[in-house]
Amino acid sequence: MPSDTIVFNDHPLVIRAHKAADAEATSHKSLSLTAQAEFEFIAASGNEAGGSTALPRFRMVAYTGGPMKVAGWRHPVVIDLAGLAIPSQSRPIRFGHDAAAGVGHTSAVAVEDGKLVASGMISRDTHAAKEVVASARNGFPWQASVGASVEAFEFLRENQSATVNGREVQGPLNIVRRATLGEISFVDLGADGGTSASIAASGEAGAAPPTQPTAPTPPTPPTPATPPVNGAETADPVRDLRAQMAAETDRIAAIRRLCAGAHAAIESQAIREGWDATRTELEVLRASRPKAPAGPAIHAHGQAGITQKVLEAACILSGRLENPEQHCNERDLEAASRAFGRTMGLQELLLHAAWANGYSGRTFRDWHGVMDAAFGRPGADVQASIGNSTISIAGILSNVANKFLLEGFFSVERVWRNICAVRSVTDFKTVTSYRLTGNDGYEKVAPGGEIKHGTLGEESYSNKAETYALMLSIDRTDIINDDLGAITTVPRKLGSGSGKTINEVFWAAFMANSGFFTVGNKNFISGADTALSIDGLTKAEVTFMDQVDSDGKPIGVLPSILLVPTALSAMGSQLFKSLELRDNTASARYPITNPHQGKFRVEVSRYLGNPKFTGNSTKAWYLLADASDLPVVEMAFLNGQESPTIETAEQSFNRLGIQMRGYHDFGVALQDPRGGVKSKGEA
Repeated sequence: MPSDTIVFNDHPLVIRAHKAADAEATSHKSLSLTAQAEFEFIAASGNEAGGSTALPRFRMVAYTGGPMKVAGWRHPVVIDLAGLAIPSQSRPIRFGHDAAAGVGHTSAVAVEDGKLVASGMISRDTHAAKEVVASARNGFPWQASVGASVEAFEFLRENQSATVNGREVQGPLNIVRRATLGEISFVDLGADGGTSASIAASGEAGAAPPTQPTAPTPPTPPTPATPPVNGAETADPVRDLRAQMAAETDRIAAIRRLCAGAHAAIESQAIREGWDATRTELEVLRASRPKAPAGPAIHAHGQAGITQKVLEAACILSGRLENPEQHCNERDLEAASRAFGRTMGLQELLLHAAWANGYSGRTFRDWHGVMDAAFGRPGADVQASIGNSTISIAGILSNVANKFLLEGFFSVERVWRNICAVRSVTDFKTVTSYRLTGNDGYEKVAPGGEIKHGTLGEESYSNKAETYALMLSIDRTDIINDDLGAITTVPRKLGSGSGKTINEVFWAAFMANSGFFTVGNKNFISGADTALSIDGLTKAEVTFMDQVDSDGKPIGVLPSILLVPTALSAMGSQLFKSLELRDNTASARYPITNPHQGKFRVEVSRYLGNPKFTGNSTKAWYLLADASDLPVVEMAFLNGQESPTIETAEQSFNRLGIQMRGYHDFGVALQDPRGGVKSKGEA
């Protein structure tokens, strides 16, 4: 059997496109595509000579070859008809994919012009068959649904395209490259709006309902249809016998292929009792499922194919993390979506980890035992070695938590990252940066003369990384309440908390700058003419450009960043973007052309004007150099780790639940005062 099956409502070959169903992962995939189809339905009249009633016949376009939205698949599905295997021309026709609601069988199935076309007869004597016939006579527009087992598929990503069934398709979607046709069903509502249904009924209104042809002994499939001649079928016993023998040979071959020598009892019973390929495949699939625990030798009860990566994907889908494709591969997301949807619970996650570690229980009733097994502590109910575990709950929680932690971390303001230099440190000791100064100008060399030595001095600036941390817990109440949101909400809070802490530490250090931006350092201006405007920005630019090094020469660095509080955000944007700035007052004296348009990138921080921080002001603003040229402030991160780290573990003995701790190692310090100019913005 192929790998990674999905079974819906115990029907292994059908994922019903017209009805949602709960998924149980087994060992291969299957799907059902519901396509609006064309039917030609002919109900023949009775034989006036007293002969048997001819069976009604149909013709349908069972699948149009285009993309279909199928329940259980996150993206549309296309069956590549070039890779569709048709085991025999005689396939079951059912009502709504129900094996107990047979309708008839096909006599011909073929791919025509990129579509799957089938014809056959209403050969079953069931209520479903009578319903189809009676409704067709009343003009009901029946549609079709195709059930097929999937053996290979590929995912077409966004912005990718491919040609399938003679037409170009665009991702994201799934292309089923190899599949085997199982059955075709009549349904009342299709999913393909690109085709229309056309039904014609002929014959007498009182024609007898379809009857099942007398089957030979041993039981055989229905007799293949004979093309009608003048509204009736011509009897030919030899031809019918040959058709029956051919159909029986095809049936037995299909049964043996499905059993593959591994299910001798099913193979024997299927041949003896006249099963078709679909029922045989169903029984083989049921026999292949994991059995319920029969004793201590049974170690796990999780669904087959549920790996650690699939469980991580299920957590991400259930936590509604944005852009899950950036964190998990598409196959794991598909498997998680089919197995758990978007509603996996915390207990379900812990049970899967416990089962992988050998836990023999089937429910969360013994939650102590589940926790022991999930976290790798062997107990009385753990029958397998923990060393054989394939799923690590600590690894899942840490991996998932780190993804949600980063989402929280990046959700807060990060202006600090755009205006500072960043360095990596290897420990928590104070580190010193040196900038070389002195006579570094070239001098003219006389012919045959000696090159003179320059003189170099040093300017130093220090920084130091420190640890900031917080611990939060998922307590026993969250676990008993089955709240998976706890493992997504807690790390989000840890992430946003780390982001807020960095901001608070950074801006507290940056804004405590009364001894850094001074008149003596020639990087501070004040007065009414320093308010943010064309004139004020011009004054700050001149002040920045007039700064000199220790030798009294220009520093050779240009300003590039305009840092403002939220109150000056609009004016900063105007100075950066507008070609003209008009002043409608009578005393306006400057020209309307904006000389600073496009010069200085605007950065807006809500911390600059916040009254909780020393040095706050809603009028002060800064003109800074790019940090890669001359940093005015620097952030140091231990081992270059700019984002926080989160770790998970079970609570200590005196606490019940799971604990998560987040920590971050960083430091901040002002650096070169010539890297910026501060404007007070007022007198």
